[in-house]
Amino acid sequence: MLCQFTVKNYQCLKDETTLDMQATSISEHANSLILDSDGEKILPLGVIYGPNGAGKSTVLDALYSLSCKIMRPICAVGCDNKECVKRSGNINIKPFKFSKETLNLPTEFELFFRTEKAEYQYFISIFKEKIVNEELYKKSISAKTFSTLFIRKGSTIELKNSFKAYNCNSVSENLPLLSFLSITHGRNTTLKDIVNWFENRITFLNYGNPITDARIAITNSQKIKSLILKMLTEMDIDISDYRIEENDEKIRVYTSHIVDGESYELELDEESNGTVKIFGILPLIADSLISGGTLVIDELDAKLHPMLLQYIIELFSNPKSNQNGAQLIFTSHDLSTMNSDVFRRDEIWFIAKGENKASNLYSLVEFKNDDGKSERKDAKYNKRYLEGRYGADPYLKKIINWGEY
Repeated sequence: MLCQFTVKNYQCLKDETTLDMQATSISEHANSLILDSDGEKILPLGVIYGPNGAGKSTVLDALYSLSCKIMRPICAVGCDNKECVKRSGNINIKPFKFSKETLNLPTEFELFFRTEKAEYQYFISIFKEKIVNEELYKKSISAKTFSTLFIRKGSTIELKNSFKAYNCNSVSENLPLLSFLSITHGRNTTLKDIVNWFENRITFLNYGNPITDARIAITNSQKIKSLILKMLTEMDIDISDYRIEENDEKIRVYTSHIVDGESYELELDEESNGTVKIFGILPLIADSLISGGTLVIDELDAKLHPMLLQYIIELFSNPKSNQNGAQLIFTSHDLSTMNSDVFRRDEIWFIAKGENKASNLYSLVEFKNDDGKSERKDAKYNKRYLEGRYGADPYLKKIINWGEY
């Protein structure tokens, strides 16, 4: 589970920006929360709203870049997992450019996450691809305090506890120490646990990219396929079955439709764009629900009917369908689901740019109105958002004098 992610000096995120998936002490939708063995309450959902260009995608991209920075060297050494190979793509770690000060400062990432075995705190700061600082801490789920595994400051590395006997003299200044240790001492149970989380328990999908729309998450798991077909039925999408053909490294997907008692096939690209998207995303949703992983999606609402979007959201908020602690984090412009029937206030996030071009991320639960009061849990969030009450104004400012044209 993702507990908390913080980033600083990353593209439009100048100041320290935190996406917190730890539940606050509010009363709504209490039964939807993920309850860990120590009583810690984690949110199953996180949605970010804001106007175009405000930085919604950047928050998710920062988390993806951190994942890539760690996994890319590990995948390069050797990994048969296709998901691992996909993670070894471009890493776009750039500082905030509208300030002379930040151009000469590192980008900082901090991550808290949990596995079945432990909770981890990981910190890394990077300047022009070089690792400036890096720290890793661990605590068992039942423990109250973290123990130090390593601290790296420039060229000085201090290893502790189960890492104490390892040799790190040959680590490159561009290589995360976490990646180096995973490559050289991959049998260590703690390192295996951490790498497994990055490799298998957090998945990214960007549907704002039209090339990604054509990419289908193929699965050979019969359990996942069975769940996909059941979800298609619940969505009232008349696909009764599907099959996959792989020839010369090309993948073709065929969908089956029952019409007047007869079965007919279509190639997936003959289906509507919305059906193609649904079909591409359901394997990831099914896998997340079955494994209890964290699914991160940019522009989830694109090409989706609002009712289908709400159906997907409720798969994660409903404890009957989400029995393994899966999480869905996404960006959206859809206002039909921005209401108290769908989300808790601490699951709704807004992002907006200030006058200095830096983006600010904040949760609805921490938002204060002009009177200094918090937003009511029964307020009409979408209506007040359109009115500009929450700062992240979604409307266009009418500044063009059209009479001149």
